[in-house]
Amino acid sequence: MIWQIFPAFLLMILLSLGAAGIYFSQVLQKFYLQETVGNLSARSILLEDAIEPLLVREDFAAIQNLVNRLGRETETRITVVDTEGRVLGDSDEDPRRMDNHSSRPEIRTALDGGVGNAVRYSHTLNRNMVYVAVPIRHDGVLVGSVRTSYSARSIEETLAGVRSRLIFGGLGVAVLAGLISLSISRRISRPLVRMKEGAERFAQGELDRRLPVVGTEEIAGLAEALNQMAAQLDERIQTVLRQRNEQEAVLRSMVEGVLAVDADERILRINSAAGELLGVDPRAAEGRMIHEVARKADLQRFVARALAGNRPVEGDVILRGEKGELYLQAHGSRLLDSQGESIGALVVLNDVTRLRRLENVRRDFVANVSHELKTPITAIRGFVETLLDGALDSKEDARRFLEIIIRQSERLQSIIEDLLSLSRIEQESEKGGIELQEGPVRAVLLSAIQACEPTAQQKSVELQLVCDEALRSRLNAPLLEQAVVNLIDNAVKYSPENSVVLVQAMSRGDQVVIEVRDQGRGIAREHLPRVFERFYRVDKARSRKQGGTGLGLAIVKHIAQAHGGRVTVESEPGTGSTFRLHLPQKK
Repeated sequence: MIWQIFPAFLLMILLSLGAAGIYFSQVLQKFYLQETVGNLSARSILLEDAIEPLLVREDFAAIQNLVNRLGRETETRITVVDTEGRVLGDSDEDPRRMDNHSSRPEIRTALDGGVGNAVRYSHTLNRNMVYVAVPIRHDGVLVGSVRTSYSARSIEETLAGVRSRLIFGGLGVAVLAGLISLSISRRISRPLVRMKEGAERFAQGELDRRLPVVGTEEIAGLAEALNQMAAQLDERIQTVLRQRNEQEAVLRSMVEGVLAVDADERILRINSAAGELLGVDPRAAEGRMIHEVARKADLQRFVARALAGNRPVEGDVILRGEKGELYLQAHGSRLLDSQGESIGALVVLNDVTRLRRLENVRRDFVANVSHELKTPITAIRGFVETLLDGALDSKEDARRFLEIIIRQSERLQSIIEDLLSLSRIEQESEKGGIELQEGPVRAVLLSAIQACEPTAQQKSVELQLVCDEALRSRLNAPLLEQAVVNLIDNAVKYSPENSVVLVQAMSRGDQVVIEVRDQGRGIAREHLPRVFERFYRVDKARSRKQGGTGLGLAIVKHIAQAHGGRVTVESEPGTGSTFRLHLPQKK
């Protein structure tokens, strides 16, 4: 910055000195000329009295002698002319060889009765001369003119010396003034440079640093103003950052998807929940068109509705992807700027897939339980009506019908007991009423195998147990035994005769895994995600024929969840199935 101030100062000084030098040189030149002309005029007037009588007597020789003597003594050229301009005497040249001087401006002025002066080049002496001519009168009558002249070279040499002194003095003054201006420039530019550096730091975000308030009143005031500006900017930026962080935290913590678009359907903001729902990267999605990011026709139509409407809109959006259908409940409203003009739309997406699935499960459960209860009730009623219609008269038919009624009653009782058991497990689990105590796992598995042994023997199915005596876990022994009994009972039912059902338990990391593996027909892949649903049957006819209620695996799942664990299944058609209970080993 100093090289922007100092050259201007230096140029101003040089121009000022140059103008002053030229002015004073001209003034001095004019002064010297005026002094020379005045001096020559005085000499001419003094010569007038001496030459006038000689000129009247026409004593030209005396005039020549006089001007020669006075010219040498005064170092002045003296010329005498008559009224016709003829040279009568000259101190430097022979008058007879000199031209008529009536055309000389100073002579012409003198012959007209005035005092003439001129500065011109003398062809006789070959140099510039200063001429002054005065008239010579006798009794008031003009009889001639006397002219004195002085070489201008002396004046020029004097002026040249003065000019050289002026130049050297001016250079000295210029150097001194340049140093002073350099010092002043540094004094001015140093705080300006500091303020420039400070402003650059402010622009880079270093708003906590302050500028020193030094220098002149104006510069100190500017520094103070910049410091106040930085403080206000820092406060405002911190406020904006705090608000942005709060908004980001809110958006990140929201389970609802938030999507903001402008009037051209270009994404302005999208939170992580919306990115997860739409399967996109939020950072990569911002600034792109909605149809480029999410090729979902339902979503695009809803966004268009939100942009076109003047009121909030609601609707359902179904997204279809690799993981199946995703049901979203969408709420849309316009985005307004500070002037109340619409600049886009805000869409909030709620994932209601689980609710829809629960609704479907509830409907399926109601339908299934109604169907399961209807079947034995219908059978009991039908056979009772048959008996009342006369079948009691046949002892053999009556006995057979009563046996059927008993079996259907037992089936109805099993369904109700399983439903009550499932309900009880859910309620106790939600209330935290299921007490878990650390105990041996082998004893529970052995009790479950003993309970299922009679059924296994009827089908010639061997039950094998593999479990370390030292294996322990936090468990509720009656509930865990019920879950294992359900798994073993299913394995026995769906295993061929003379096969093996393996029950084993092992420790895997921080879990205890209980496996029940059979050699039955297996389960197709499409049925595996739903086998733990209530009343879900892979083969409905076969399941009912074998006496299942359709609630056994659902009970197993809820018992595992009550223990803080889970249940999984692996199976392929023709290779059997493996059900696993994953229980936490420690609290």
